[in-house]
Amino acid sequence: MRLFYRKYGEGPPLIILHGLYGSSDNWTSIARMISKYFTVYLPDLRNHGQSPWSEIHDYNSMSLDLLELVSELGFKKFMLAGHSMGGKTAVNFAMKWPEMIEGLLIADISPFENEKNKIKAFKEHHEIITAIAGTDISKAITRDEADRMLAERIPSEKIRGLILKNLRRDRENKFEWKLNISALLNNLDKIVDGLPDLSGDFPRVTGFPVLLLKGEKSDYILKEDYGNIFRLFPAAEIRIIKGATHWLHADNPEAVSQALISLLTDNY
Repeated sequence: MRLFYRKYGEGPPLIILHGLYGSSDNWTSIARMISKYFTVYLPDLRNHGQSPWSEIHDYNSMSLDLLELVSELGFKKFMLAGHSMGGKTAVNFAMKWPEMIEGLLIADISPFENEKNKIKAFKEHHEIITAIAGTDISKAITRDEADRMLAERIPSEKIRGLILKNLRRDRENKFEWKLNISALLNNLDKIVDGLPDLSGDFPRVTGFPVLLLKGEKSDYILKEDYGNIFRLFPAAEIRIIKGATHWLHADNPEAVSQALISLLTDNY
Protein backbone atom coordinates (compact mmCIF):
# COMPACT_ATOMS: atom_id res chain seq x y z
CA MET A 1 0.00 0.00 0.00
CA ARG A 2 1.39 3.40 -0.98
CA LEU A 3 1.24 5.69 2.04
CA PHE A 4 0.76 9.44 2.05
CA TYR A 5 3.58 11.23 3.88
CA ARG A 6 4.89 14.69 4.78
CA LYS A 7 8.55 15.66 4.65
CA TYR A 8 10.49 18.23 6.69
CA GLY A 9 14.10 19.33 7.12
CA GLU A 10 17.42 17.96 5.97
CA GLY A 11 19.92 15.45 7.26
CA PRO A 12 19.79 11.71 8.00
CA PRO A 13 16.34 10.20 7.36
CA LEU A 14 13.97 9.70 10.29
CA ILE A 15 10.49 8.20 9.91
CA ILE A 16 7.93 8.82 12.69
CA LEU A 17 4.78 6.67 12.88
CA HIS A 18 1.66 8.02 14.60
CA GLY A 19 -0.71 6.10 16.87
CA LEU A 20 -4.33 4.98 16.65
CA TYR A 21 -6.71 7.82 15.57
CA GLY A 22 -3.63 9.88 14.70
CA SER A 23 -2.06 11.10 11.48
CA SER A 24 1.07 12.78 10.20
CA ASP A 25 -0.42 16.09 11.44
CA ASN A 26 0.16 15.02 15.06
CA TRP A 27 3.95 15.18 14.67
CA THR A 28 4.44 18.26 12.47
CA SER A 29 5.45 20.58 15.33
CA ILE A 30 8.11 18.11 16.54
CA ALA A 31 9.25 17.52 12.95
CA ARG A 32 9.85 21.26 12.60
CA MET A 33 11.69 21.38 15.95
CA ILE A 34 14.20 18.73 14.80
CA SER A 35 14.30 19.64 11.10
CA LYS A 36 17.89 20.93 11.26
CA TYR A 37 19.03 17.52 12.49
CA PHE A 38 16.98 15.13 10.31
CA THR A 39 15.01 14.80 7.14
CA VAL A 40 11.77 13.83 8.86
CA TYR A 41 9.15 11.72 7.08
CA LEU A 42 5.67 11.56 8.60
CA PRO A 43 3.47 8.93 6.94
CA ASP A 44 -0.24 8.38 7.50
CA LEU A 45 -0.66 4.71 8.35
CA ARG A 46 -3.31 2.68 6.50
CA ASN A 47 -6.93 3.55 7.38
CA HIS A 48 -5.76 6.93 8.74
CA GLY A 49 -5.28 10.43 7.33
CA GLN A 50 -4.78 10.61 3.58
CA SER A 51 -3.53 7.05 3.13
CA PRO A 52 -5.64 4.32 1.47
CA TRP A 53 -8.15 2.18 3.33
CA SER A 54 -8.12 -1.59 3.71
CA GLU A 55 -10.14 -4.13 5.66
CA ILE A 56 -6.80 -5.63 6.77
CA HIS A 57 -5.21 -3.78 9.67
CA ASP A 58 -2.47 -5.57 11.60
CA TYR A 59 1.21 -5.08 12.38
CA ASN A 60 2.45 -7.29 9.59
CA SER A 61 0.51 -5.32 6.97
CA MET A 62 1.58 -1.97 8.43
CA SER A 63 5.22 -3.11 8.45
CA LEU A 64 4.94 -4.12 4.80
CA ASP A 65 3.44 -0.69 4.02
CA LEU A 66 6.48 0.90 5.66
CA LEU A 67 8.82 -1.35 3.69
CA GLU A 68 7.12 -0.21 0.48
CA LEU A 69 7.58 3.43 1.53
CA VAL A 70 11.29 3.11 2.34
CA SER A 71 11.83 1.18 -0.90
CA GLU A 72 10.11 4.00 -2.81
CA LEU A 73 12.34 6.55 -1.01
CA GLY A 74 15.42 4.46 -1.75
CA PHE A 75 16.56 4.10 1.88
CA LYS A 76 19.11 1.43 2.76
CA LYS A 77 19.20 2.55 6.41
CA PHE A 78 17.14 5.03 8.40
CA MET A 79 16.05 5.93 11.91
CA LEU A 80 12.57 4.92 13.00
CA ALA A 81 10.25 6.16 15.73
CA GLY A 82 6.66 5.31 16.57
CA HIS A 83 4.02 6.21 19.14
CA SER A 84 1.55 3.65 20.52
CA MET A 85 0.24 1.67 17.52
CA GLY A 86 3.03 3.24 15.48
CA GLY A 87 5.51 2.08 18.12
CA LYS A 88 4.37 -1.52 17.79
CA THR A 89 4.65 -1.19 14.02
CA ALA A 90 8.19 0.13 14.42
CA VAL A 91 9.14 -2.82 16.66
CA ASN A 92 7.63 -5.28 14.18
CA PHE A 93 9.61 -3.69 11.35
CA ALA A 94 12.86 -3.65 13.34
CA MET A 95 12.48 -7.34 14.16
CA LYS A 96 11.93 -8.24 10.49
CA TRP A 97 14.53 -5.93 8.91
CA PRO A 98 17.02 -4.90 11.65
CA GLU A 99 19.74 -4.31 9.05
CA MET A 100 17.80 -1.26 7.81
CA ILE A 101 17.55 0.46 11.20
CA GLU A 102 20.05 3.09 12.41
CA GLY A 103 18.16 3.89 15.60
CA LEU A 104 14.76 3.06 17.12
CA LEU A 105 12.52 5.12 19.40
CA ILE A 106 9.33 3.63 20.86
CA ALA A 107 7.02 6.20 22.43
CA ASP A 108 4.87 5.06 25.36
CA ILE A 109 3.91 1.54 24.36
CA SER A 110 5.09 -1.88 25.42
CA PRO A 111 5.58 -4.21 22.46
CA PHE A 112 4.62 -7.15 24.69
CA GLU A 113 1.27 -8.68 25.44
CA ASN A 114 0.10 -7.95 28.97
CA GLU A 115 -3.33 -9.41 29.66
CA LYS A 116 -4.31 -6.72 32.16
CA ASN A 117 -3.35 -3.88 29.84
CA LYS A 118 -4.79 -5.65 26.79
CA ILE A 119 -8.23 -6.00 28.33
CA LYS A 120 -8.17 -2.39 29.53
CA ALA A 121 -6.97 -1.04 26.17
CA PHE A 122 -9.52 -3.06 24.21
CA LYS A 123 -12.36 -1.75 26.40
CA GLU A 124 -11.21 1.87 26.21
CA HIS A 125 -10.67 1.86 22.45
CA HIS A 126 -13.86 -0.10 21.78
CA GLU A 127 -15.82 2.60 23.61
CA ILE A 128 -14.08 5.35 21.61
CA ILE A 129 -14.53 3.69 18.21
CA THR A 130 -18.17 2.79 18.84
CA ALA A 131 -18.76 6.39 19.99
CA ILE A 132 -17.28 7.68 16.73
CA ALA A 133 -19.31 5.19 14.71
CA GLY A 134 -22.48 6.09 16.60
CA THR A 135 -22.16 9.85 16.06
CA ASP A 136 -23.72 11.11 12.82
CA ILE A 137 -21.09 13.74 12.24
CA SER A 138 -22.60 14.72 8.87
CA LYS A 139 -25.32 16.62 10.76
CA ALA A 140 -22.82 18.99 12.36
CA ILE A 141 -22.49 22.43 10.78
CA THR A 142 -19.32 23.53 12.60
CA ARG A 143 -16.41 21.82 14.33
CA ASP A 144 -17.66 23.14 17.67
CA GLU A 145 -20.99 21.44 17.03
CA ALA A 146 -19.18 18.23 16.09
CA ASP A 147 -17.25 18.48 19.36
CA ARG A 148 -20.47 18.89 21.35
CA MET A 149 -22.00 15.87 19.62
CA LEU A 150 -18.95 13.75 20.37
CA ALA A 151 -18.79 14.99 23.98
CA GLU A 152 -22.04 13.14 24.71
CA ARG A 153 -20.10 9.88 24.29
CA ILE A 154 -16.45 10.87 24.85
CA PRO A 155 -16.01 13.14 27.91
CA SER A 156 -12.22 13.59 27.55
CA GLU A 157 -11.46 16.88 25.82
CA LYS A 158 -7.94 15.69 24.94
CA ILE A 159 -9.19 12.51 23.23
CA ARG A 160 -11.91 14.43 21.38
CA GLY A 161 -9.30 16.93 20.20
CA LEU A 162 -7.24 14.09 18.72
CA ILE A 163 -10.27 12.50 17.07
CA LEU A 164 -11.63 15.77 15.66
CA LYS A 165 -8.38 16.23 13.70
CA ASN A 166 -9.79 13.43 11.52
CA LEU A 167 -12.70 15.53 10.27
CA ARG A 168 -12.93 16.56 6.64
CA ARG A 169 -15.63 17.87 4.28
CA ASP A 170 -17.13 15.64 1.60
CA ARG A 171 -18.26 16.80 -1.85
CA GLU A 172 -21.51 18.09 -0.36
CA ASN A 173 -19.52 20.07 2.23
CA LYS A 174 -20.68 17.78 5.03
CA PHE A 175 -18.34 16.44 7.68
CA GLU A 176 -17.00 12.91 7.37
CA TRP A 177 -14.20 10.93 9.02
CA LYS A 178 -10.79 10.32 7.50
CA LEU A 179 -10.62 7.18 9.66
CA ASN A 180 -11.80 3.82 8.36
CA ILE A 181 -13.93 3.22 11.44
CA SER A 182 -15.26 -0.21 10.47
CA ALA A 183 -11.78 -1.60 9.73
CA LEU A 184 -10.39 -0.28 13.03
CA LEU A 185 -13.30 -1.75 14.96
CA ASN A 186 -13.09 -5.12 13.20
CA ASN A 187 -9.34 -5.33 13.81
CA LEU A 188 -9.21 -3.88 17.31
CA ASP A 189 -8.09 -7.18 18.83
CA LYS A 190 -5.07 -7.16 16.51
CA ILE A 191 -4.31 -3.50 17.27
CA VAL A 192 -4.17 -4.02 21.04
CA ASP A 193 -2.27 -7.29 20.66
CA GLY A 194 1.43 -7.55 21.46
CA LEU A 195 4.36 -9.90 21.29
CA PRO A 196 4.07 -13.03 23.45
CA ASP A 197 6.25 -13.46 26.52
CA LEU A 198 9.79 -14.33 25.43
CA SER A 199 11.05 -17.77 26.37
CA GLY A 200 13.66 -20.16 25.01
CA ASP A 201 15.79 -19.22 22.04
CA PHE A 202 14.87 -16.14 20.06
CA PRO A 203 16.88 -13.59 18.09
CA ARG A 204 18.01 -10.52 20.00
CA VAL A 205 17.71 -7.27 18.05
CA THR A 206 21.01 -5.40 18.27
CA GLY A 207 23.30 -3.13 16.28
CA PHE A 208 21.58 0.23 16.86
CA PRO A 209 20.44 2.39 19.80
CA VAL A 210 16.94 1.69 21.15
CA LEU A 211 15.12 4.24 23.29
CA LEU A 212 11.75 3.70 24.96
CA LEU A 213 9.94 6.78 26.20
CA LYS A 214 7.42 6.36 29.02
CA GLY A 215 4.99 9.07 30.02
CA GLU A 216 5.34 9.70 33.75
CA LYS A 217 1.54 9.58 34.15
CA SER A 218 0.97 6.70 31.73
CA ASP A 219 0.61 2.97 32.41
CA TYR A 220 1.08 1.76 28.83
CA ILE A 221 4.56 0.45 29.73
CA LEU A 222 4.57 -1.67 32.89
CA LYS A 223 7.61 -2.54 34.99
CA GLU A 224 6.87 -6.24 34.48
CA ASP A 225 7.51 -5.67 30.75
CA TYR A 226 11.06 -4.40 31.32
CA GLY A 227 12.62 -7.87 31.41
CA ASN A 228 11.19 -8.83 28.01
CA ILE A 229 12.12 -5.43 26.57
CA PHE A 230 15.77 -5.86 27.59
CA ARG A 231 15.80 -9.46 26.38
CA LEU A 232 14.58 -8.39 22.94
CA PHE A 233 16.61 -5.15 22.82
CA PRO A 234 19.71 -5.67 25.03
CA ALA A 235 20.92 -2.12 24.37
CA ALA A 236 17.58 -0.48 25.18
CA GLU A 237 17.28 2.59 27.40
CA ILE A 238 14.00 3.50 29.09
CA ARG A 239 13.48 7.20 29.68
CA ILE A 240 10.66 8.78 31.70
CA ILE A 241 9.08 11.91 30.19
CA LYS A 242 8.18 14.18 33.09
CA GLY A 243 4.56 15.29 33.46
CA ALA A 244 3.48 13.38 30.37
CA THR A 245 0.49 11.12 29.80
CA HIS A 246 0.25 8.60 26.97
CA TRP A 247 0.16 11.58 24.58
CA LEU A 248 3.71 12.53 25.56
CA HIS A 249 4.50 14.24 22.21
CA ALA A 250 1.71 16.74 22.98
CA ASP A 251 2.41 17.02 26.72
CA ASN A 252 6.18 17.51 26.53
CA PRO A 253 7.31 18.01 22.90
CA GLU A 254 10.67 19.44 23.95
CA ALA A 255 11.65 16.27 25.83
CA VAL A 256 10.48 14.05 22.97
CA SER A 257 12.43 16.17 20.49
CA GLN A 258 15.59 15.89 22.57
CA ALA A 259 15.11 12.13 22.78
CA LEU A 260 14.89 11.89 19.00
CA ILE A 261 18.03 14.01 18.61
CA SER A 262 19.85 11.68 21.03
CA LEU A 263 19.34 8.84 18.54
CA LEU A 264 21.46 10.87 16.14
CA THR A 265 24.20 11.64 18.66
CA ASP A 266 24.32 7.94 19.65
CA ASN A 267 25.06 7.10 16.01
CA TYR A 268 27.55 9.77 15.00
